[in-house]
Amino acid sequence: MKTALLTLAALLAPAIASAAGQHTGGHGTDHGRTNGRAMAIGATAVVAPTRTVEIVMNEDYDADSVYVFDKKELVFAAGETVRLHIVNAGEEVHEFVMDTAAANAEHKEMMVKSPEMAHDDPNSVRLGPGEEAEILWTFGAPGSFEFACLLPGHYEAGMHGPLTVD
Repeated sequence: MKTALLTLAALLAPAIASAAGQHTGGHGTDHGRTNGRAMAIGATAVVAPTRTVEIVMNEDYDADSVYVFDKKELVFAAGETVRLHIVNAGEEVHEFVMDTAAANAEHKEMMVKSPEMAHDDPNSVRLGPGEEAEILWTFGAPGSFEFACLLPGHYEAGMHGPLTVD
């Protein structure tokens, strides 16, 4: 009986860990991210995208909003699969994160404590100047979300916007 219970525990351990939504962020901390599993905003695409949306990150040192995305808002259809082509045309490091406003606020606070933390989240990318990346994403149920750069000071300087799934 003891052997059977140990075997059952060994078999269930990966499923339990997976259900916990592990995200190591390079520091062994769980940031509530999902590493490829479905999130409220959707999941990593498993089918070909139907369109590409380019999002450019930059700075505008003469404006009130110093850190900017070229898109003020993003709108997608529920179930839509897209290729997000993200470009850092600026001179500083930026990131693109899409999630609920509450999850982004929590993540932003963690970034204040550990601004250099590494990420392994399917819903985000961090890019140095001149770098480009893609996120292939299928949006989930309708709702109001947010896209943002959560590096310290960037959000406050204007680098965020609404993301709507209709």
